[in-house]
Amino acid sequence: MIFVASGGIAVADGSGDPTAVKQNETGEWLDKDGNPTYKINGDSVDWYTYSGYRRYHSDCHVCHGPDGMGSTYAPALKDSLKTMSYADFLGVVASGRKNVSTSQENVMPAFGDNPNVACYMDDLYVYLRARSNDAWGRARPGKHEDKNDAYTKNEDSCMGKK
Repeated sequence: MIFVASGGIAVADGSGDPTAVKQNETGEWLDKDGNPTYKINGDSVDWYTYSGYRRYHSDCHVCHGPDGMGSTYAPALKDSLKTMSYADFLGVVASGRKNVSTSQENVMPAFGDNPNVACYMDDLYVYLRARSNDAWGRARPGKHEDKNDAYTKNEDSCMGKK
């Protein structure tokens, strides 16, 4: 487990320091290791954090609870991302996961072939990473960066639009 100092508070992040160091052509912020991350300025978030919030509440909250807080049915992703790397996150979302014990059986279905999830895995990761590091609270982001043309082009391509 890696501990990172952020504003005087130590936070665990399985993928390392979440500080945004550069932005790519689709508007996605990356950390020093090249992993997607959030960029929050006061009450305004980057496009990926905003989109991730929307996608999470469209497809993930039914099992994992509001705002990544978990439920009796599925774990709190807000906590999971404290020790889960970006690659592990992608693998679990794409391929699913099955945890079986003598007292319970938890199954996450594979979403790798569902474009409503697969096309937005980075968005979901960025939003949950912000939640995991307490960089964003439980509220819907009111202000956000605009979606740029390169993001829209990638989104259309992934969704099968011409």
